[in-house]
Amino acid sequence: MSSARLAILYEHPEWFRPLFAALRGRALDYEEWRAESLVLDDSRRRYPDLVLNRMSPSAAWRGHGCAQFAVAESLSLLESRGVDVLNGSAAYSVEVSKLRQAAVFRKAGVRHPATIAVNRRELLPEAARSLGYPLFVKPNCGGAGHGVHRFDDESALLATLGAIEPSIDGLFLLQTAAPSGDLLRIEFLGSEILYAVRIDRDAEQFALCPADACGGGVRFTPVQLPVALEREALAIARAARLDLGGVECFLDPRSGDAVFYDINALSNFVANARELLGFCPTSRLVDFVVRRLNSAPLSRF
Repeated sequence: MSSARLAILYEHPEWFRPLFAALRGRALDYEEWRAESLVLDDSRRRYPDLVLNRMSPSAAWRGHGCAQFAVAESLSLLESRGVDVLNGSAAYSVEVSKLRQAAVFRKAGVRHPATIAVNRRELLPEAARSLGYPLFVKPNCGGAGHGVHRFDDESALLATLGAIEPSIDGLFLLQTAAPSGDLLRIEFLGSEILYAVRIDRDAEQFALCPADACGGGVRFTPVQLPVALEREALAIARAARLDLGGVECFLDPRSGDAVFYDINALSNFVANARELLGFCPTSRLVDFVVRRLNSAPLSRF
């Protein structure tokens, strides 16, 4: 039986320590649901009023692949019971599929790389020829930069072909390489932009997680977004049915237009946020959770 009105569904053991500390600081009672140890009981009668989904698409790379599909089933079960879920099943389905993300970009009317997915490694060369070089090959369900490769020609692809890993869903994703301009991460909460940062990293560095627990030497600089770019980011959030999260894009140096390539339903807040941004994003997230909790319907039986 559930005693708390709020539950946090998560997998990474370190990323959410600031969130849990902030919840305790507000004297908010909550349950921790570890995604790799779920029990899905269709006969269960009592649920929390609100569940915050903080599941990561990179769980399989940490040995928690058993959580990926279980979370999808859990979110659907919760929603069928009338539980209010932040970043529910629709958002999660986009989080774990870069192929679906491309469809979201198209729906939102924003620029994005051409994308192809194949389910056999042997199909990669032909798909790459149809797409054109330079290009990236990625796991369809990725995260933390794991398994991302850039290829400038077919000889480079063929030389590495046997070492390219599919994602947990068995799909290999190919995307045209975006123009090499400024790289931005735009965070949103509800229907508002929370902040935006420019990401400075080595050319071949794909692990861009900003959390304290990630490290990696990536540098972040706050930026002020043009209104048009804010609108594009929020259009993506609406199309993906995200309550919170972030998107990443390159700025095309030729046109200045944004080219969106990634959607993060689980988008960690930047480390040292107070010093970098002048406010604490985690505190604003807790404010958002409290408002949603206060408006959530009472648990159904």
